[in-house]
Amino acid sequence: MALQPVNRRSVPDEVFDQVLGEVVDGEIGAGEPLPSERRLAEVLGVSRPAVREALQRMAQTRLLEVRHGGSTTVRDFKRFAGLDLLPRLLVRRGDLDADVARSVLEARLAIGPSVAALAAARGGETLEATLTDTVDALAGTDDDVERQLHALAFWDQMVDAADSIVFRLMFNSLRAAYEPALEALAPVMAAEVGQISAYRVLTAAVGAGDPDTARAAADRVLRPATDSLLTALTALAALRETTTTRETR
Repeated sequence: MALQPVNRRSVPDEVFDQVLGEVVDGEIGAGEPLPSERRLAEVLGVSRPAVREALQRMAQTRLLEVRHGGSTTVRDFKRFAGLDLLPRLLVRRGDLDADVARSVLEARLAIGPSVAALAAARGGETLEATLTDTVDALAGTDDDVERQLHALAFWDQMVDAADSIVFRLMFNSLRAAYEPALEALAPVMAAEVGQISAYRVLTAAVGAGDPDTARAAADRVLRPATDSLLTALTALAALRETTTTRETR
């Protein structure tokens, strides 16, 4: 395994991240036993309690199967993990995972219009007033990062109005994955968060209780940045593949 001694400023977190990386990258395959706590502590240069805490966290996320009196084995994260794993999958070892980023964008485009339709059916005039205030704040700044924050607040209000615990938890996970890259994404997201008129159309559709128009308007809001980012990710993946090919020659 490519484990390394960890930075002691956050020992259990770094142990968790390193072991998770081995699991997600397939270095420790599904069904394989983990090394013992003692062995992991030796390789990582940390105490056994720190290792135990990290492994307990992994077990809580269903990434490990712990057998009392037996070995601890790895589970297939694609079958057992939840959305709480998404932020850790998006950026691993300092690099953006293009495939995970693509999945986030596709999910965002698929979920957003459905959330808008439910919000239109359940939100009413009170929601329209709240959304209008948020769109006014969005229109009141030229800073792309601030606009993204206002846009996130807009969708947060929409998700609340949709009154779906599943969509709420999905939104929370997608937001947690997105926010760390918010400043870096500002130039690409500018095309989306600058569509003040599109946000106003969506707000009006929600206020009118028109789910079909709200669904279409939400797609109009979300699609430009989605298409731009997907194009950029495709180019990034091609560049990395070319670089890898050259390095292996």
